[in-house]
Amino acid sequence: MEAKNLLDGPEPTLLPDDEAVTVALEDGADVYDIVRDHPESSLAWSLVAELARAQGRVIEGYAFARVGYHRGLDALRRNGWRGSGPVPYSHPGNVGFLRCLALLAQSAEDIGEQAEAERCRTFLADCGGLG
Repeated sequence: MEAKNLLDGPEPTLLPDDEAVTVALEDGADVYDIVRDHPESSLAWSLVAELARAQGRVIEGYAFARVGYHRGLDALRRNGWRGSGPVPYSHPGNVGFLRCLALLAQSAEDIGEQAEAERCRTFLADCGGLG
């Protein structure tokens, strides 16, 4: 029997790839059409959050990032995540969630929610960051 190091943390959580969203992007689809067609996708929500922020629509960017973040949490839990452990950015399926988490931190700061911004940054670092 092989001994397991009990000090090791949980295994990384790897979400399924968002291939349909990636293909839609490559085909030049509008980001709002993509999120309508794939509302479960954190990657899709990160796209509309980024667009809103780029257009100066801070509240919408915050709301879109929050939706994508919660969709990502649901996906993490469905894939075995138990509230801690690495969620590596190097895995394509994790990118949407981590982008939403980073956008939520930025957007929270934009609207003066410093405590939320810090919680999000800490969570992002605990996941392994953005690469």
